[in-house]
Amino acid sequence: MANIKQQKKRVKQDAKRKQSNQIFKSGMKTSVKKVEKLVAEGNKEEAQKAFDLANKKLDKALTKGIYHKNKVARKKSQLQQMINEL
Repeated sequence: MANIKQQKKRVKQDAKRKQSNQIFKSGMKTSVKKVEKLVAEGNKEEAQKAFDLANKKLDKALTKGIYHKNKVARKKSQLQQMINEL
């Protein structure tokens, strides 16, 4: 633990941010997996609806700075391609 007061505060803030980011990432991964599952089942309409939600979460992750723009673009593209192949 740091000795400087500002550094102690920074450690606490980082812990809060880390927890928040982990929660957000978990929810995002779940929505992506849901799309993949629906595609595997062959349910195109439901997969498209789930894709819209996953898209929204991916965009939000980008704005929050959780993921790099190229990763988000790649993931969106992969999911859309999976849906288009149905």
